[in-house]
Amino acid sequence: MKFLRFMSLIFFIALELQAQTGTIRGKVVDVLTKEPLPGVNIIVLDSDFGAASNIEGEYSIPNVPVGLYRVQASFIGYKQQIRTDIVVNSARPAVVNFELQESAIELEGVTVTTDYFEKSPTELGNITALSYEEIRRSPGGFEDVVRALSILPGVAQAAAGRNDLVVRGGAPSENLYLVDDFVVPNINHFGTQGATGGALSYINLDFVNNTTFSTGGFSTIYGDKLSSVLAIKLREGRKDRFGGKGTISATQFGLNLEGPVTEGNSFLFSIRRSYLDFIFNAAGFNFVPEYYDALLKYDYKIDNKNRISYLFVGALDRVKFNNENEEDIFDNAQILGSNQNQYVTGVSYRHLFDKGFYTLSLSRNYIKYESFQNDTLLRPLFVNNSKEAEHELKFNSIFKIYKESEFSLGFSAKHIDFESDLYLSNYVTTFGDSLLLNSLSARKNYYKLSAFTQLSTLFFDRLNISAGVRGDYFNALETKFYASPRISLSLPLSASLSLNLSSGFYHQFPSYIWLNTFESNTKLKAVKVIQYIAGFEHILRSDLRFKLEAFYKDYSNYPVSTLREYLVLANTGAGYGGSPTNFDSFGLDPLVSEGVGEARGIEFSAQKRSSDVPHYALFSLTYSESKFKGLDGIDRNGAYDQRWIVNLSGGYIFNERWEASFKFRFATGSPYTPYNDDGTQSIEKYNTMRYPDSHSLDIRIDRRWNFERWTLIAYIDVQNIYNRSNPSTINWDYKEMKSDIESSIGILPSIGVSIEF
Repeated sequence: MKFLRFMSLIFFIALELQAQTGTIRGKVVDVLTKEPLPGVNIIVLDSDFGAASNIEGEYSIPNVPVGLYRVQASFIGYKQQIRTDIVVNSARPAVVNFELQESAIELEGVTVTTDYFEKSPTELGNITALSYEEIRRSPGGFEDVVRALSILPGVAQAAAGRNDLVVRGGAPSENLYLVDDFVVPNINHFGTQGATGGALSYINLDFVNNTTFSTGGFSTIYGDKLSSVLAIKLREGRKDRFGGKGTISATQFGLNLEGPVTEGNSFLFSIRRSYLDFIFNAAGFNFVPEYYDALLKYDYKIDNKNRISYLFVGALDRVKFNNENEEDIFDNAQILGSNQNQYVTGVSYRHLFDKGFYTLSLSRNYIKYESFQNDTLLRPLFVNNSKEAEHELKFNSIFKIYKESEFSLGFSAKHIDFESDLYLSNYVTTFGDSLLLNSLSARKNYYKLSAFTQLSTLFFDRLNISAGVRGDYFNALETKFYASPRISLSLPLSASLSLNLSSGFYHQFPSYIWLNTFESNTKLKAVKVIQYIAGFEHILRSDLRFKLEAFYKDYSNYPVSTLREYLVLANTGAGYGGSPTNFDSFGLDPLVSEGVGEARGIEFSAQKRSSDVPHYALFSLTYSESKFKGLDGIDRNGAYDQRWIVNLSGGYIFNERWEASFKFRFATGSPYTPYNDDGTQSIEKYNTMRYPDSHSLDIRIDRRWNFERWTLIAYIDVQNIYNRSNPSTINWDYKEMKSDIESSIGILPSIGVSIEF
């Protein structure tokens, strides 16, 4: 027996020693025109491997030993770039694409490279780029592209265990998500109608090439949102052979497939299913969630200047209540269930022309909400069946006027189908307000139009300016048209220090369900924010960046309730909703655009990218305040007002097999309204109390094995390792007749395994 075990070990080691090489390949293009760049030098740093791009901008570096690398692209007249955290394995080629920017700024006598931190010529504001590997290895992130953003400066989580992001004091409804430039209204499973949060993102991280996240000051290219923009770029499928990946992670299992269809064309496909329902059922839980998601992408190359891409990404969410006894029924009566079907699908065409390109796309996004909540006698308390479908035709173009000047323009036309059948039992809020709406049956068609122009240029060989204006039109409102001028500036004070300034107008149209609950709600206006941002950016080394930034956001025209004069809808949109929050986020009130508010703060961050020193880290410190005022004229703390947020994350790459990482997060408690002794709440105490400060430490360890044509990856992830109890929500316990502050889950270990072939 010992001999057999020994031989098995020898066989396992022999397998691992096979095929210890892989391939790095990719494409190099101009960042603005997307024209291929031939003759670019591609070097695998700290090795003898390299290549040059061909006439189509493509390159391939074979026989690279498996491991983690940095890849550098350099070309005369262009800024050098370095891609870090490139994992070479034996399963599939590592695809490393570069978008190079022409060199325009030269400071006499000083040369400092900023290869690890790229800056868009059209987005001069606070932009953070995250690669696939940076998101994947984030501890406690469930390999979720949205959850990884919670460690960035200015970003707060409104509710533990959910992706309800609060960016610089803005509500969770104020965030814009795009996947391959297609707008995704809500990118999460079990999302909140009219907002953008949810339990977990349904975008498969395995297919993400990179992401960019803006926390303010974004250009006129983006509209109808106030606080942030997350743009996700998916990669193309592999073109050498058919391959895939099987995964069992902390919350789900799934299968990926990809490969070539014809020469130059490829596809991506994945389907995933949660297994939480199996665990919850086996454990006897009375609340059982279940979800599926799927993704399909097809890229078709017509010729070197023309390309078509098709995308489908969708999710199916279900909630089951196990009402086995009176205690189950009582507990479930406090929960709003939500079954959802949603998808985004579209086709885009891109054409390259001399000194520029344009894209033309046609898409449809669809969400069906089936929300329900019963009382303790299993009678319907709230039922909401809504459908929201948007059909969008969009045109975007950009072309280079001179070497230092770029001009972009675009337009969009949307046709919206909205349906809602809603029932609410005679409901009295915990503040003693009787809601006037008992039922709703609506069938409406709307349309939205938008157009933008943006000019980015360089003055005096030093000052970068990006300025433009955007116009948005919505036929459902009495005031239909809104203009949004914006400007950003970046001035280098030295070769490593720059001053960044931006300001602009931002508008967001009301949620469709808000417009339909009462006829008078069509008099609502678009919510308006004027943003002012100023900051410094210092590149201490090519792999180490410091940023200090202050912001101020002036809110106006926020919908407020005429029935509940304390209620501003800026304080809603997080969590699952329902009776614990008095159905606030659904806008079941007569509303007027009289809400005002402000959010202000200062952020400091230091980021160390993985380089020749094989460790990485990100530290961020944020202080902010947010206040809003309803019809009663009283300034109150915003519901998501977390004054201090401290994040520290990092990791060390030991070798091509082992890597360890951690994440520590501290945040002061957000406001809440306490309960009175009889289970009611008082308006004069609205958001006057705060939850205790929250903090937690997550750790993760990754291990890789490379075999003949396949790779095994395993990890251990432990969230909240010292089992901190972090209070997050307050409810009234009708059995005990006392308030109950619920805490987020304690220590949570998980294991993930994936096989890539």
